[in-house]
Amino acid sequence: MGTIAFGIMIPFIGTTLGSACVFFMKGSLSERVTKVLSGFAAGVMVAASVWSLLIPAMEMSADNGMGKMAFMPAVTGFLVGILFLLLLDHIIPHLHANLEEAEGPKVSLAKSTMLILAVTLHNIPEGMAVGVVFAGMMAENTTITLMGAFALAIGIAIQNFPEGAIISMPVCAAGTGKKKSFVYGVLSGVVEPVGAWMTIWLSGFFIPMIPYLLSFAAGAMVYVVVEELIPEASEGTHSNLGTIGFAVGFALMMALDVALG
Repeated sequence: MGTIAFGIMIPFIGTTLGSACVFFMKGSLSERVTKVLSGFAAGVMVAASVWSLLIPAMEMSADNGMGKMAFMPAVTGFLVGILFLLLLDHIIPHLHANLEEAEGPKVSLAKSTMLILAVTLHNIPEGMAVGVVFAGMMAENTTITLMGAFALAIGIAIQNFPEGAIISMPVCAAGTGKKKSFVYGVLSGVVEPVGAWMTIWLSGFFIPMIPYLLSFAAGAMVYVVVEELIPEASEGTHSNLGTIGFAVGFALMMALDVALG
């Protein structure tokens, strides 16, 4: 259980380390760096959705005797995940909108709170994804190994490192103190271990639902990629930097999953 607890905390550690960049770097991230990091994060999340979530979901369904209909749980969960994030996106304001509001001389408590909520929206599916792969491993499913679960956790942690910096540094540049900006960045990742443990707990009651939960997490992650990360990486000039970042992130996550899985 200690190994699983450590694996679940890996993505949160990535967010915390990224948020700590506010102590070592001056100003905010440049537009070019932001595009590369957004593209990189998108690549990691798309590769993780395919290799770590959707493919295992279909393999598990096939092992359960669904035959040619093994795609159904994956398709169903994927679409429900998209719809769930679409609903949350209407409830919690977009990250872009909150960053624009935070560009004043001082970030108010209300605006900072909304910014944290917006980033939390991004981290919910990531926490669920880590939780469900560890749940599948705990259920002794042959399609999900301990190293495969760690590969997903490490991939998301790598993606979370720049995400933590993208949150803490602009808030600091807008006038908030470094310590407080660091705390904001860290808080944005708290939902990941919480979501992971809740997913593990729920899957313990509904083991046959694991293929649906895997694909649900994949759908939610892909929604974040298409709705937020790709537009961030491609808008304006130097969009090719976002494309390069996507390719590197996708290749890295694919290699991690295959090598460690």
